[in-house]
Amino acid sequence: MYVGTQYFGTSKMEMEFLVRHGVVHFDATVDGYDVASLTRHREQAAEYGVELEMVHIPFQESIGLATAERDRAIDRVCEWIGNAAQAGLRGLNYNFCILKADDVGGLVPRTARRPGRGGSTYSSFVLADYDNDKRYAAGEVTREQAFERAAYFLERVIPVAEEHRIQMACHLNDPPAPVLNGVERWDWPVFEGLQRFSKLVDSPYHGFNFCCGVAAEGLEDPATELPPIVRYFAEHKKLFNVHFRNIRGGLHDFAETWPDEGDVNMYELARVLHAAGYEYMLMPDHAPEHPDDVAPEGVSNRVKQAFAFEYGYIIALIQAVENEAMHR
Repeated sequence: MYVGTQYFGTSKMEMEFLVRHGVVHFDATVDGYDVASLTRHREQAAEYGVELEMVHIPFQESIGLATAERDRAIDRVCEWIGNAAQAGLRGLNYNFCILKADDVGGLVPRTARRPGRGGSTYSSFVLADYDNDKRYAAGEVTREQAFERAAYFLERVIPVAEEHRIQMACHLNDPPAPVLNGVERWDWPVFEGLQRFSKLVDSPYHGFNFCCGVAAEGLEDPATELPPIVRYFAEHKKLFNVHFRNIRGGLHDFAETWPDEGDVNMYELARVLHAAGYEYMLMPDHAPEHPDDVAPEGVSNRVKQAFAFEYGYIIALIQAVENEAMHR
């Protein structure tokens, strides 16, 4: 396993920022999903010695809503899979989320930010402060209906992924919760939900863009519950990418902290991943923010202080667990 990142384009400034912090693998922010655009971004990164492995495809709300547009949206995803293969990518990251993006302030429902160290602030969620009575376009959706819609999508998309040897990495719904705005979340309870989702189709190209932070958000005691969950899916080769972040709190009440101050022992988590043979990127995600983090025009990522810290943190943990394993 090795350090990686996301939210970056392929400009000279962004590529040099990554390289000087020891990051040479990433999931890029791109300006198109056609073969020419994907290839151009991959080649631009390669000029700096950086490997473009994956991209996030645009959220397709009609897939989760099961509207008349669903089949056309699935066809678009299948086209993007073929394009990614031609451009030489390893995989695509996607979201299977039934709550529409514009309904809940993006794909990630949150409440007020909390103060953090050094003037930074943490993205947070408190269910008691969240308007969970509102209903949106999806209406009332049961967990069984959510899995039926997921199966419909996967049964059509994964055979195309197998044909093109493209890993399809699904991000967990954030936050996992029994019910948000009338929608029963498929990824809660966390282990049961992820296990069931992973078994909807049997394929080595069907897995997760696994966020340690999101999984922890759905647990009563992340410190003890998260490591065995990570071990299970790593050993079953269902982790294609890992968002390596920490939280303080758990189900219905949490804050997304710096990785060294949350409730989960991230060194232990790195040991679990290494022992299970995980072989892809560990990357920052939802890092704390600070007012000084103002990106120049045209640069996609604005949390560079936190990301720089987390790159070094991840690299050090990887070196520590590899050295430990070597000297056993």
